[in-house]
Amino acid sequence: MRAVLAVLLSVVLVGCSAARASVSEDDLIVVGVKADQPGLGFREGGVFRGFEVDVGTYIARHIGASRVEFREVRSDNREQKLNGREVDLVLASYSITPDRAKLVTFGGPYYVAHQDIMVRHGETRIQNVRDLAGRRMCQASGSVSTERVVKGLSIAARLVPGSSYSDCVAKLRGGMVDAVSTGDLVLAGFAAQDLKIVNAPFTDERYGVGLRKGDVDGCEAVNRALTTMYQDGTAGQLLRKWFGKSGIALVGEVPQFEGCS
Repeated sequence: MRAVLAVLLSVVLVGCSAARASVSEDDLIVVGVKADQPGLGFREGGVFRGFEVDVGTYIARHIGASRVEFREVRSDNREQKLNGREVDLVLASYSITPDRAKLVTFGGPYYVAHQDIMVRHGETRIQNVRDLAGRRMCQASGSVSTERVVKGLSIAARLVPGSSYSDCVAKLRGGMVDAVSTGDLVLAGFAAQDLKIVNAPFTDERYGVGLRKGDVDGCEAVNRALTTMYQDGTAGQLLRKWFGKSGIALVGEVPQFEGCS
């Protein structure tokens, strides 16, 4: 009798495990977002807000979740949070790269931003990416944006470490660095009276939805949700809501997806 019960219990446990193999089958979806990136993902009065928060909510609802929760992630712990099952999806200015794709599965991209440069108002020496040579550029922990400048374009900028993009912007305001370079959506959220975007984009930043490695079903469900989000006009509405006054060019067409693997 005990043997029979043990077999039945193992079948039940295997069934439960299989049911949670894909985020597309979860009733509760926990989404990892930034807490310090105005416009994209930020916390205000204890509540997460921003473009990526709204997109995460849309995706979760459209793949069948009845409950959505948000937790903070940083650029340097996104893979850890996903693979440690602390979050189910990550929408956190998460650029799709070959190295990252070895660790997680990417849905989307949900937007293709363009890497640009932010400087202080009154700065005239930096007009484009080549002008970063010899200048102090902040390197946010866990980000690959500075690598595109220094390694990808062989521009000898002087890198100054920062814990996050909010820290980098604080360093820019304080005169400790000359420039911050990353996707224009990130920069647009920080743009203010004392800072400006150079508006000289030089690479694409394909912002993907991070899932646990191998969750192909979840990835395909995410891509279907993103397609609907653009086709029904929600994507355009959200982009205008959060970045309509920023002055950057916004793209309203469905991005070309990476493919799920």
